[in-house]
Amino acid sequence: MQDRITLRRTLRAATTVAFALITLAGCRTQQEIPEDPFLPTDGPALVRLGPDDPKPDVAAAFGRKTFYLDRSTNESIGWFQKPSSQQWFPFKNQGTAEEVCTHEQAAASVLAFKELMTNSADAAAFTTKFFEMFDVWQSVGYNKERSVLFTGYFSPTFNANRSPDDRFKYPLYNRPADLVTDPTTGQPLGRKLADGSTQPWPPRAEIESSGMLKGTELVYLESPLDVYIVQVNGSAKLIMPDNSVMYIGYAGKTDRPYFGLGKSMLEAKLIPKNQLSLSSIRRYYKLHPAEVDVLINKNESYVFFTEYANDRWPAGSLGTRVNEDASIATDKSIFPRGGLVMVDTRANTFTRGLVEYKNFMFDQDTGGAIRAAGRADLYMGTGQAAELLAGGQYANGLMYYFFLKPEFVAQYPLPVPTPRAPKPKS
Repeated sequence: MQDRITLRRTLRAATTVAFALITLAGCRTQQEIPEDPFLPTDGPALVRLGPDDPKPDVAAAFGRKTFYLDRSTNESIGWFQKPSSQQWFPFKNQGTAEEVCTHEQAAASVLAFKELMTNSADAAAFTTKFFEMFDVWQSVGYNKERSVLFTGYFSPTFNANRSPDDRFKYPLYNRPADLVTDPTTGQPLGRKLADGSTQPWPPRAEIESSGMLKGTELVYLESPLDVYIVQVNGSAKLIMPDNSVMYIGYAGKTDRPYFGLGKSMLEAKLIPKNQLSLSSIRRYYKLHPAEVDVLINKNESYVFFTEYANDRWPAGSLGTRVNEDASIATDKSIFPRGGLVMVDTRANTFTRGLVEYKNFMFDQDTGGAIRAAGRADLYMGTGQAAELLAGGQYANGLMYYFFLKPEFVAQYPLPVPTPRAPKPKS
């Protein structure tokens, strides 16, 4: 955390930024990228740990508690208070009748965790009470070691305009009315036709060339690459020509397959493996935009957005605010929403590279590339510093979910939500 704070304070120094770009340029590709983490998970995505199984190091995670974790805890509590959250529960392990948690149990787990984090005298006391009260579920990962590949994502900042002009020509779109999603999993199912039938959405290139979304534009950006980056990250802070700010977040996606631009550029041999980064992609795009535009269209998936109030941004797929070091994106078709997670991996820093990272987080987001038990995305924050961190985040690790044992659930009822005070009239 201190590494991140320090660099944010010194980003104005051009030499520091240049050094960070050079250092991080090849971090993600120092090793061969395995295919296994990206393969869909067949069967259960979670396994319940028994009393003789190795336990996660929750004491280390307790020692990392931050303001962001507390805020993320409250965001999950607020989400569970919404009646709409109940539709996702009880949550059953994929492909089985095994119940992982009920809505009441998942919500109570967050409340109990908050109380333990607040009242525990030290890590030892926390650990003893925690394992007395909580069941532990582990992601099956992508191999026999239950490995999960942890990458990073961030909320970028771009110049934009609400209306098109000579500079801002490339739109991001609102969620279309004919986008159909599964009411249970939220997965996109296709496009609803006038006769009530559903058909697959066309790929990205056809969506953009056909003008089929005309009239649903939300805002305009400067390039197709800007559009792509916002779609991959799921949110953005947009600076308007009059210096006003617009905040946008994820509102849905089509049912077409995702294919990463970085992978496309490696396959086309446009960037060496040891130089692949978002910065290098941007540099190549400035020189050869047409080449990169063709590769962008290999990603057939298309993402839609909505505008958020500044106090609710950046927002994840649950509609809650995501927080750096405290929010994680997973495949919501196989993992429960809003719950308490612990990751045991290595995280990218500015001065020390990848370091041990045992941290509590909350499952509050998803992503186009996050479609398996062996994949998860760590939210790294907003702006240029977060971009550098996210670009170098690539490490295996383990991922755990925690839910209260049934006998403790009744002790932690959800509080009645406090109505928001109306905004004063101007």
